[in-house]
Amino acid sequence: MESNDRTTTISDLKTAVATFASERDWEQFHDPKNLVMAMVSEMGELSEHFRWVRSEDAFATAADPANAEEIAHELADILMFALEFANVCDIDIANAISSKLEINRQRYPIEKAKGRSDKYNRLDDSSSQ
Repeated sequence: MESNDRTTTISDLKTAVATFASERDWEQFHDPKNLVMAMVSEMGELSEHFRWVRSEDAFATAADPANAEEIAHELADILMFALEFANVCDIDIANAISSKLEINRQRYPIEKAKGRSDKYNRLDDSSSQ
């Protein structure tokens, strides 16, 4: 799946992940529950890089050459399992993201949410500003 002359699409990535799993006869293990558990496990591995790191040091931790490649690989593992989950569950990722962004636009209007980390159901609560 090397392509320096064009943009890699989500479809390209889904196909590459499916091919990788198929070549190893791993589809038998890739049911929705197992793929979710795999994503959670990989999230734990990614989280380990930031455990006990102060928030103000998190960007430096991610950029540190001693960590950056491992962090990128953990993220890749998470995304590959997510892509395989989409394959198994027949989810159109681009459509799902577009749909969810629209929902979030409604839940988090700029005029209420800008600069705030409150959940959508608390944006009208002026005490959290």
